[in-house]
Amino acid sequence: MKYAWFYQTPLGEVGIAEEGGAVTNLFFGKTVRPQSFELRQTPLLEQAGAELDAYFRGSRQAFGIPLRPEGTPFEREVWELLLTIPYGETATYGELAKRLGKPAACRAVGRANGRNPISILIPCHRVIGANGKLTGYAGGIPAKEFLLKLERAALIP
Repeated sequence: MKYAWFYQTPLGEVGIAEEGGAVTNLFFGKTVRPQSFELRQTPLLEQAGAELDAYFRGSRQAFGIPLRPEGTPFEREVWELLLTIPYGETATYGELAKRLGKPAACRAVGRANGRNPISILIPCHRVIGANGKLTGYAGGIPAKEFLLKLERAALIP
C-alpha cells in the first residue's frame, strides 16, 4: 500500500508518497491525487515533511530519508547521478550524459530527468540547458528558479 500526505511549502502544496519504508513520489499541488494512495501521515512521511521544511528554511542541504523511485534501469541511473550534483550547483544534460559514459544521450538524460518521480529530493531542478537557461520542470520554471536561488542564497555566509 502506498501512503501519501500533503504539505504546504513556499512553492505551494506538495504531496509526498511512500511505500515499504521508502519515499516513492513527490508531486506538486493538486497535480496528482492517486486513487491507489491512502491519505495517511506515516512516520516516514512526517520525517520527509520535516526535512523538506528544513530545506526550504535553508538549514538542510541533503535529505536522509530512504528513496525508491520507480523507473527503468537507465532512468534510475540518471536519478542516481542527479544525487551527485552538489547543493547550489548545476549541471547540463550534456555533462550528465558524459558522466554516464554516453555523450550522445543528452536527450535521453533529459527525458529521464523529466520523469523523476521524486522532485526536489532527487534534485532534477539542478539540471539546466547547455546555454545556461532553465528548462522544463514539473513544478514549473518559476519553481525551478526559486529552488536554485534558495540553494545559492543558503551557501552565502
